[in-house]
Amino acid sequence: MPKPTLRTAIAVSALAATTLVALPLHSAQAAGSTLVVDAGVPFRPVTRVAAGGLYALAENNRPPDSMLLPIKLHTLTQPPPRVGQAPNGQPPGGDALLVAPQADRVGAAQVIRMPDIYRDFPYRWVSWDDWLAKVDQIVNDRLAATTVSNVTAYEIWNEADWTWNTAAAGDFNAGWTRTVQRIRTRDAVTPVAGPGDSHWNPTRMRAFLTNAKNTNTLPDLVVWHELSGSSGIAAHVAEYRSMESSLGISPRRIFINEYATTAEIDVPGRVTNYIAKLERAGVWAADRAFWYEYGTVNGLTHNSQPTASWWLYKWYGDMAGNMVRTTPRAQTGLDGFASYDSTRRRVDVVFGDESGTNNVRVTGLGGLGGSVRVRLESTPGSGRFTTVSAPTTIANTTHTVTNGEITVPVANMSATASYHLVVEPTSGVPSYQQRYEAENASVFRAERLSAGNASNGGYVGRIDNTGDPRSASYVDFVVNVPTARSYTMTIGYANGTGATATQGLAYNGSAWSTVSYPATSGWAQFGTVSTTVGLKAGYNVIRLAKGSPHFAGGTGYAELDYIQLT
Repeated sequence: MPKPTLRTAIAVSALAATTLVALPLHSAQAAGSTLVVDAGVPFRPVTRVAAGGLYALAENNRPPDSMLLPIKLHTLTQPPPRVGQAPNGQPPGGDALLVAPQADRVGAAQVIRMPDIYRDFPYRWVSWDDWLAKVDQIVNDRLAATTVSNVTAYEIWNEADWTWNTAAAGDFNAGWTRTVQRIRTRDAVTPVAGPGDSHWNPTRMRAFLTNAKNTNTLPDLVVWHELSGSSGIAAHVAEYRSMESSLGISPRRIFINEYATTAEIDVPGRVTNYIAKLERAGVWAADRAFWYEYGTVNGLTHNSQPTASWWLYKWYGDMAGNMVRTTPRAQTGLDGFASYDSTRRRVDVVFGDESGTNNVRVTGLGGLGGSVRVRLESTPGSGRFTTVSAPTTIANTTHTVTNGEITVPVANMSATASYHLVVEPTSGVPSYQQRYEAENASVFRAERLSAGNASNGGYVGRIDNTGDPRSASYVDFVVNVPTARSYTMTIGYANGTGATATQGLAYNGSAWSTVSYPATSGWAQFGTVSTTVGLKAGYNVIRLAKGSPHFAGGTGYAELDYIQLT
């Protein structure tokens, strides 16, 4: 949502009347809750689905790459080229094609919000001739940007349940069909996203899907917003999946492209609750809602420095391996999300949204030894204008593992803060992450697959090259190394073609080189090859591509399991 509206007036009034931390953030404030983390029960690869934002980036590299690389952005929603939208009275900005080079550098996909070609919000409808001319212009501009490869969809409209002018434009579902058909006359490749309602509305969704199926204009990404609290997310996603099945529609990717209210967006504890529920629900992506300044990832940065909320997303960005099951006591109050990296034998738990003394019980630790090292840290609910240079370390302790589990009590919790628990072996821990799983990386137009013999159980396949930047496949690995030097990069791969395959390799804007993959014994039958990469200290982005801008294209077919830097 670009700016507060009547349906958020109560929240806006509350913000004006009191401080953020004083708001009644949820009904369950009683102490003594336990969050159960089952490290031995993975349910999806780490892809950081909720590390995204509406109007997150602005032109001229705002925020800087140094603020974006550590949080490993997934998907952004940005205005169209020649943006007219003036969010909250700020100058129009965030043009998707102008910010594309930076989004590309940090591994983020983009969805173009088409109606933001209009200046005002709610959008002021002019005429069908005007709208279709604007649609043509947006699509033509996108097609002319032949080096932009990270646009993953066009969002047809935003919050049509109250911003679509039915009196002047007619029925929205008919308007959706007309707009998609117009796009397809010029661009039959780029996916479309919708309907984009301001909240989950099953009656509207069923009517929308029925019309879209009947007119062959089904969205590739199904979009709605979660701006009324996090407790309904699981039920909404389940209801959508049931509806989809009942209508005979193949599963679509779910994109919650706005989450968290004005009173929640800068409160790490509340946002932690949202992320936990979005991850467990299995959505494809989710974006932080826009309420204030664009070009800050919606409050994660201030004057190009991290706020308290940034550290929550940094912990999220540090996760690797698989997301593992978390079970809260209730749908309100204490909740969290967790991962287990089998390579490092490391469990990360991010939790919050509760006050007092609570517990985190971590099970499935049998493979970590008889004792484990536990680090506990926190980031406060200090708002979007207070920079926080580092999280607060609460404890570094050693726990005895009993029956494969430990329980960590956390005293004096604040409901507005977020907390990070790291569990790892007491010895043999590498000084930096060396192995990066392909399924954890930014995957463009390829598929994450699973196999028992793959590293960490997952890999990326169906990597293709069409010669078109809208549909060619590549994988971006965001890596973090301690020193600037040459590293041996070992690539785990499979090649079932019977002949050598090739892909392009580039990193940090370097020239392309070619990696060759000799045939292995079959698909999902993995081997390794090695090459050398010269990396800078800190964060680097390594791309392996079958097709990519400025690269002529690879040959044959190869699947990617992991890269390892030593």
